Amino acid sequence: MVVVVIFRRFNLPPVLAYLLVGSVIGPHALNLMAEDASMEHLAEFGVVFLMFSIGLEFSLPKLYSMKRIVFGLGLLQVLASIAVASTLTVLAGVGWQLGLALGGVFAMSSTAVLSKLLSERMQLNTPHGREAMGVLLFQDLAVVPLLVIIPSLTQPPEKLALLLGIALVKAVVALVLILVFGQKLMRRWFTFVARAKSSEVFALNVLLITLGLAMLTQLAGLSLALGAFVAGMLIAETEYRLQVEEDIKPFRDVLMGLFFVTIGIKLDMHVVIGLWWQVLLGLVALLVIKGLIVGLLSWRLGASPGNAMRSALWLCAGSEFGFVLLGEITRIPVEVEQVALTVLVLSMLAAPFIVQYSEKLVMRFVASEWLARSMQLTQIAARTMSTERHASLCGFGRNGQYLARFLAQENIKYVALDLDPDRVREAAAGGESVVFGDAGRKEALIAAGLMRASVVIVTMADTPLAEKVLRHVHAARPDLPVVVRTSDDRDIAKLTQAGATEVVPEMLEASLMLASHALVLVGVPLGRIWKRIRAVRAQRYRLLRGFYHGQTDHEDDGDDQRLHSIWLGPGSAAIGRTLAEIDLAAAACEISAIRRLGLHAIEPEPETRLEEGDVVVVLGPPEGVMAAEARLLQK
Repeated sequence: MVVVVIFRRFNLPPVLAYLLVGSVIGPHALNLMAEDASMEHLAEFGVVFLMFSIGLEFSLPKLYSMKRIVFGLGLLQVLASIAVASTLTVLAGVGWQLGLALGGVFAMSSTAVLSKLLSERMQLNTPHGREAMGVLLFQDLAVVPLLVIIPSLTQPPEKLALLLGIALVKAVVALVLILVFGQKLMRRWFTFVARAKSSEVFALNVLLITLGLAMLTQLAGLSLALGAFVAGMLIAETEYRLQVEEDIKPFRDVLMGLFFVTIGIKLDMHVVIGLWWQVLLGLVALLVIKGLIVGLLSWRLGASPGNAMRSALWLCAGSEFGFVLLGEITRIPVEVEQVALTVLVLSMLAAPFIVQYSEKLVMRFVASEWLARSMQLTQIAARTMSTERHASLCGFGRNGQYLARFLAQENIKYVALDLDPDRVREAAAGGESVVFGDAGRKEALIAAGLMRASVVIVTMADTPLAEKVLRHVHAARPDLPVVVRTSDDRDIAKLTQAGATEVVPEMLEASLMLASHALVLVGVPLGRIWKRIRAVRAQRYRLLRGFYHGQTDHEDDGDDQRLHSIWLGPGSAAIGRTLAEIDLAAAACEISAIRRLGLHAIEPEPETRLEEGDVVVVLGPPEGVMAAEARLLQK
């Protein structure tokens, strides 16, 4: 548990933590636990629940929508990896059977690690993101036949074809029987169980279905994992899928952890150290050969050189499924097993770092990427060239679209940047001012009119992206206000220190709306409710005490309090002076906020000393604001 917590803190895959624990407590290190057949039998159920989870994710519509990538790039990648591995083992004097098995082991890429990284970087809908997810989907499916084939490879060559044929026929018959007759029965059975309205009974039923079908396929001479996969497929088409997934997750994670511990027990560091150069050679060979296979296939299937290289870098490392398949290989030489285990571990450790530097590598080695990026920025600039004093929206999801409608109702122009090509195409066709671009890149922000914008709004609750945007805005337009959305209060301090003018936590706004509806329903007058909500918002969002004036404001608003951002450039009179020394009381103004990189003072103290590059937000009447600006800037 301690090791998993440490690995989680450093954003490393927990699979590696379990492997490390197994190697430390195993017979080759502290010898706290020897290899035990009974423990391995229990750990095998971790694979059962893992395959059940894969079956739950199996979706025929999703598979059909990505068929070109899944059965094109995915199928070719797995077959090519197996072919290359088999060829290398034959050249090394080892049988092709071991090469086929090792090819399946190294052909896999980590779905858990890569899907998480793609989601965090908002690249699921990019061309290389879709390719990676399509290939990962086929790899998950390929595990099923490989679990059937690999155990049969130890048989004599004259019996191998017959045994494989019998195993495949059994698998097909079992799949047809279960899928044809099991679908309606499964839905009716789960409906019957759900009527008991007992979470305990429902969880027991999930275990019954999973282990029951796994046992049936084992009795038919097939693997437990195949039955579990089929069980997941049956439930995936019912309305109970999400609940089943939540119920099965604790069993899956714990037993998968135990499975990886048993794999780690086999790792003998003494042998690995003695074979260090073979391990290094194997690691380089895996990353390079697998990367070349993915890159060349992606390029030949129509991807640009840059996207082909991105897909190659994302998919070149190993996977937790590699350990699953490696455990199915019998009569494998100890040295080969140790090298394969270590290569898989090291490649999974390297995967996040390869992904982190993938963009720099693409830009360094693919000359056409510079031209493609320049054309993209030119297209963005051409579409936004005539827009001035607009709002720059970073993200055009649901929140971004709602905000855009509010802005349009007030005749305020906006330009939105989004990385979902389908959303951009649909929205642009509908007349929305949205362009494809990464708001986390300074060039895209400037091309979208950052230097002419009046406000920047980060509409996605993505703290890393918001920090990038704030850094770029501060470097290019330190006087430009930035409003940031966040999911809760945890990141408010971090974002305000990064220079956000205001941070809007979703939880606070949701609580205000819940409270307002509840108070209305219990009979509190609506006027009193709105007064309380305004008071809470004015206390939380100090900038709501005034407003930034624009061309669309009416002249009869002239006596209202307004906000004005003043940038203290070189030579400004206020630089080096405290707020007490400046004293804007005579102008009937106050300094509402000071924005400085690393500092966000909502209510600055009188002894706060102004520095060059500060943005001072002044609150007061129009005439007072003009007088305050002159006092701050002119000597």
